[in-house]
Amino acid sequence: MTSSSPLSRLSRRGLLAAAGAVGAAGLAGGPAAGTARAADAAGAARSGARRGSAALVLHNARVFTGTHGGPPLDAVAVGRDGTVLDTGRGAALRRYVGRDTEVVDARGNTVMSGIHDGHVHPLGAGDRSLRPSLEGAETTLPELQEILRGFLAGTGGAGAEPDGWLVVEDWNPIGLLPTGTVPHHSMLDALPTRRPVVLVGADGHNLWANRRALDVAGVTATTPDPPGGKVVKGPDGEPTGVLKDDAQDLVRRHVPAPTRAELVEACAKVLEQAAASGVTTMMDALTGRHELELYRDLAAAGRLPQRIVPALRLEVEQTRDPAAALAYARGLRREFGRVPGLRLGMVKVFLDGVIEYPAQTAALLEPYLDGATGRPTGNRGELYASAAEYGRLTAAFNAAGWQMHAHGLGDRAVRTALDGYAYARRVTGQRDARNAVAHLQLVDPADLRRFAELGVAACMQLQWAARDTWTMEALLPYIGPRRHRWMYPARSLERAGARLSGGSDWPVDALQVWNQVRTAVDRQGAHGEGELYRELEGLGRASALRMHTVGTAWQLRQDGTTGTVERGKAADLVLLDRDVTRCPLADVSGTRVELTLVGGRVVHDAASAAGRAAAGRLDRAAAGPRPATYAAVHGGRHRACGCASH
Repeated sequence: MTSSSPLSRLSRRGLLAAAGAVGAAGLAGGPAAGTARAADAAGAARSGARRGSAALVLHNARVFTGTHGGPPLDAVAVGRDGTVLDTGRGAALRRYVGRDTEVVDARGNTVMSGIHDGHVHPLGAGDRSLRPSLEGAETTLPELQEILRGFLAGTGGAGAEPDGWLVVEDWNPIGLLPTGTVPHHSMLDALPTRRPVVLVGADGHNLWANRRALDVAGVTATTPDPPGGKVVKGPDGEPTGVLKDDAQDLVRRHVPAPTRAELVEACAKVLEQAAASGVTTMMDALTGRHELELYRDLAAAGRLPQRIVPALRLEVEQTRDPAAALAYARGLRREFGRVPGLRLGMVKVFLDGVIEYPAQTAALLEPYLDGATGRPTGNRGELYASAAEYGRLTAAFNAAGWQMHAHGLGDRAVRTALDGYAYARRVTGQRDARNAVAHLQLVDPADLRRFAELGVAACMQLQWAARDTWTMEALLPYIGPRRHRWMYPARSLERAGARLSGGSDWPVDALQVWNQVRTAVDRQGAHGEGELYRELEGLGRASALRMHTVGTAWQLRQDGTTGTVERGKAADLVLLDRDVTRCPLADVSGTRVELTLVGGRVVHDAASAAGRAAAGRLDRAAAGPRPATYAAVHGGRHRACGCASH
């Protein structure tokens, strides 16, 4: 940060010119210490460069180091090499203040590691920002049609007829009122247009197309279900217009893509939003060549502020041929492994879908229940790979030094992932592979201890662990109270010794990092209608902060470099506008980030024009309606959350 930074001008208060001001600002130990130590501070400023002065000193802070134990700290010195030069009390760190050291008064607020998002789709957020959104709204059919008429007018109107596609994001697949209304292409066909119209489900599992779009895609009564997908058909055998999971690609492949320049600009803006949220590392949970090319373009343009760990998505067919899958992943790493800011070494596999009614594609150990009678149905969800297949795949990748990241939402999918990891551990002998299971909405208690035993990261999206329509009405009647109690069992996993990591799954919901941290503790957050098993599964505040920092850093094999505030580690830091370790828990949700650093480089300054713009976009997104489909948290096949990967 240079002296031209607005935050710097407000915070430095002449510290470099007048050593007495260092003491007056509290860096040298408080107001009374200013005069007595003025000469020492002046000497430090004169000799700072020779002795290794800091580039930046944050003082008068509540430093959350992320480590266990240790004395209270209130200052951090950042070296010119982008690492943490030292931590301690302000008086001790005074010696690092040189003639050109930037000094920032934290005003008693928290300084901590930047947030590490262990499951997110940032390029999907950029892609989505280019299209109109229904924001997951629940509407009657006339209301929906009125909204869509506005979107038609706002995306070219008559000039877009007849071939300009209207693609609308964040459709609520169960949001047509009255409840139980089933979507059909005829409802979209009634719109005053000949254009292809597509509504993309916020859950990532559903797409609703009008007849024109189906015709363009060649979807007819004879179209078979593709692997991992379903073309929904009516009693007459004709397609209804709803396509599930990988069947969405039948239509999506015909939708014109935005230009590369448009996409790079959109993605750059959402990465700025992430920096404004305090996110310094992201594990992009759905990448292929297209996404890697975008990251390369962003890096070349100097607009990649975070550290990125891309997880390469493997299709269902690839999971059955480990050698070919490994060759594919290695080929992409050879091509993109030198892109600054990227570290390739992880693959992503979907093991199941989502659990809420009506999708019910998450794989369960016991059948879903009939919501009316409570009796078991014949449906246990969908499992996209067997334990044997996943085990062989994991063994091949782990032996080659790669990590696995499994979408495992239902308890059968979670067990399948763990069984696969156990097999790979036996075959390879590796004890520190750091494979992960993401989402963990339902975990059988018999499997809790296996995470620690197998060294598997439990990657959880706990902003959804709240009591609301989607955890109650859309789920409780269909799995019953015995299983429902094990929803997102964070504390049970922690007690069983599991390593917890945190992820947002953005953009299926607005990025709200600090509400996510809060909800991990109170299991209600800013949007819940009540607590969801807080007494059983709520985490302590320090645990919630650690899971979103060093916990995720461990998952990403980055904990030797980032995740805690310690001497010698990378200065991936955030300065907040409050002390999140002590403020009322409800206030954590509203936390603002004043300063974000990655490797000592400022990537967000709330007092700068760019910082204000990014924070404004973040606020507008957070103020919008939350997705009305609770299933949206999981993104499932995530076609709605990412750019097409082929």
